[in-house]
Amino acid sequence: MNNLNFKSDQKEKMTQWRIGHISSSEKGKQNGKMYDHIIPRSIWKENLWEGIRDEASLTEYLTTNQIRPHTGKHNLLSSWVNCANLYFPIQENQSLQKLMLWFLQQHVSDQITELTGVELEFSFEPESTLHPSQLLGEMDGNRGSGQTSPDVAFLVKTKQGKGIILTECKYTEHGFYSCSARKIDKSKQRENNPDPARCMEKVTDADYSDVCHQTNWGRKYISLVTYSDYAKNKLTRCVAATAGYQLYRQQALAEGIAQKGQYSLVASAVAFDNRNSGLKGCLRSTGIDDFQTGWGKLFEGKAIFKTWTHQQWVQFVRDNQKDGEFNKWLEYLSERYGY
Repeated sequence: MNNLNFKSDQKEKMTQWRIGHISSSEKGKQNGKMYDHIIPRSIWKENLWEGIRDEASLTEYLTTNQIRPHTGKHNLLSSWVNCANLYFPIQENQSLQKLMLWFLQQHVSDQITELTGVELEFSFEPESTLHPSQLLGEMDGNRGSGQTSPDVAFLVKTKQGKGIILTECKYTEHGFYSCSARKIDKSKQRENNPDPARCMEKVTDADYSDVCHQTNWGRKYISLVTYSDYAKNKLTRCVAATAGYQLYRQQALAEGIAQKGQYSLVASAVAFDNRNSGLKGCLRSTGIDDFQTGWGKLFEGKAIFKTWTHQQWVQFVRDNQKDGEFNKWLEYLSERYGY
């Protein structure tokens, strides 16, 4: 199933799913238009699994940690909501934490010995040298808006010390978005890129330091990554230009954290829906046929790159839960998402 068909299929399924699950049949608005798969903003919490819906759960967590939820949280296709439904319950349940520990040991590193935390829209504290303002030069953002905040981070202990797994979650998106420095800012709050076309050209030895307009904005991404020989041979243009921007920023953040030496394991990861073939091949025009197998080969450094699918996580819980402990949650995920 290609991405266009996958997304259309999910829109249709969510439009049917809302009948009997969402209290209002009223269409919701997003980007100025009304859609069947969007619900009114006032009832956005009905987009969440009931186990994390009450005030003492996800909403309290967001408020306490000053996290700005995604503006599309009332969209039934929201990857932010999809992420919350799949991974936030881990924070509140010890049995689920144990299962995620085993899962991460298999899918990220067998050096992991303990899961110590699960954080949405993760960021270190502003005063930390590991905060995006210090590492990446992102000065005006906060958790969830205007800075590189991975959708979910798993904090772990390893045999060598401590670790962190920065994870981007995807559902129906066709890629990891295009670089903001290629767009023309009509408000001119920042200096516009004088030649966006240069981002689309192959550069000798994959050295984009003289091309990257992000550096004009004080962003430090390119200073943190080192391209491999594989990248120098494969890349046809900047990997962040059209569909790899989020991954590029997360890679830079992970490498920056790893270089500071406070963590023995730092991983940049992607969790996604296995049916989304468009996402898998979104970097094909840059020379990478499948981001799962190609992205990790692009960089030399201390941070590692890993992927897993939402289906793998859900099936792992289904296979390893005790006495049907998570049957209600699993039934919800199956009925709603087909997991």
